Amino acid sequence: MLLPVVMAGGSGTRLWPLSRTLYPKQFLSLNSSLTMLQETLHRLGEVEHCPALIICNESHRFIVAEQLRKEGLAHSGILLEPTGRNTAPAVALAALQAIKTGDDPVLLVLAADHEIQDEASFTRAVLEAQKFAESGKLVTFGIVPSAPETGYGYIKAGEKLDGEGFKVAAFVEKPEITLATKYVQDGGYLWNSGMFMFKASVFLDELKKFRPDILCACQRSLENARPDLDFIRLDDEAFYCCPEESIDYAVMEKTEQAVVVPLDAKWSDVGSWSALWEISQKDDNGNAIRGDVLLEDASDSYLYSQHRLIGAVGVKDLVVVETKDAVLVAHKDKVQQVKNIVLQLKKAKRSEYLQHREIFRPWGSHDTIAEGERYQVKHVIVLPGQITAKQIHYHRTEHWVVVSGTAKVHLEDKTYLVSENESTYIPVGVPHAIENPGKIPLAIIEVRSGVYLEEDDVIRVSSAGVGY
Repeated sequence: MLLPVVMAGGSGTRLWPLSRTLYPKQFLSLNSSLTMLQETLHRLGEVEHCPALIICNESHRFIVAEQLRKEGLAHSGILLEPTGRNTAPAVALAALQAIKTGDDPVLLVLAADHEIQDEASFTRAVLEAQKFAESGKLVTFGIVPSAPETGYGYIKAGEKLDGEGFKVAAFVEKPEITLATKYVQDGGYLWNSGMFMFKASVFLDELKKFRPDILCACQRSLENARPDLDFIRLDDEAFYCCPEESIDYAVMEKTEQAVVVPLDAKWSDVGSWSALWEISQKDDNGNAIRGDVLLEDASDSYLYSQHRLIGAVGVKDLVVVETKDAVLVAHKDKVQQVKNIVLQLKKAKRSEYLQHREIFRPWGSHDTIAEGERYQVKHVIVLPGQITAKQIHYHRTEHWVVVSGTAKVHLEDKTYLVSENESTYIPVGVPHAIENPGKIPLAIIEVRSGVYLEEDDVIRVSSAGVGY
């Protein structure tokens, strides 16, 4: 049986301000109503497979679980990496976990942040690759190039095999434009997609042969792993000792069993705003628009409004992206430099590189709507049946005003209900939590006041829920 392994780690910076360290692009809805992670799993609808095994950063665990829940997507576990160690260790963990269950499945390794518009062609390529994988080959998918591209590595196809596959003649590093043009003109070169298929045991045997240090570290980290709800928590100390390496360098460039299957399915890794513009639906003037946008004499631009109206007059080849706490304006030819803005934010220790103003939690969300000296106002949503952690603050008081729904307030040893248009007061140093016992989302305006209002002023009293 085919076991999809979806790598949902990473914290992309090139799609800032939408993509942020704690909410990167794989969890965003960029070109449809679904997030990229959800699209990746739905894309497997015509392929017989087991529920997917997801690999993600520990800091993204609740986002992954919630996005799977919203779409009713089953999974075979969510492996949590305490730190990123590139793709070879991630896939080794998946293979070890799969064999741990007593099977030796064929793994289909996918990235959670790829766009594939021709799903029928994708399905055909997967079924073709499965034949090679079941015979003991390590398959990589090579994208049929549409133009010279210097941002991707290339795979040189060698001897033609039965079916649609080729032996891999060579992996080629990202070329400069002259060489990339030659590759496309000559034919026989494919973009390296970073998607793979192989039996779990075959990959582990090859990894043991070429990088036993990676395999050993992954075995140790999984041996001492512990289950936690939907999650599989690795042994942190063992995994931190694991070398950082890609599948290509660790195995694929060294093995004699590498096969490439061409994939011509309108693929994109959505690596920049210009790449997103290219795959987006456009108006008659070449503008890709999302949200509340008004244009006059504008062309060939990407405009995304998340919160406020954007008006653009007389612009061409621009990217304009508005979120609740940041606005990006860039020329399409310069979008690779967006990462430098993120570096400036990080250096200045500004929160805009790390997370959005609206922050999602398993129990709901909170959004800062006003702040000043000694006060902060938040819009808090608690989902039906959910509860925050009981906690204490030593530097602030809080007033909670219920806007809609009914709140069950746990204050020290008291429990009471607060209905719409009613409020309650939380003194300094008193344990408290808020619960939604109803059937609709609970909306609250929270007013904080005090000398110190940062999120680290919290002492967790119980783990009944997850705090801010």
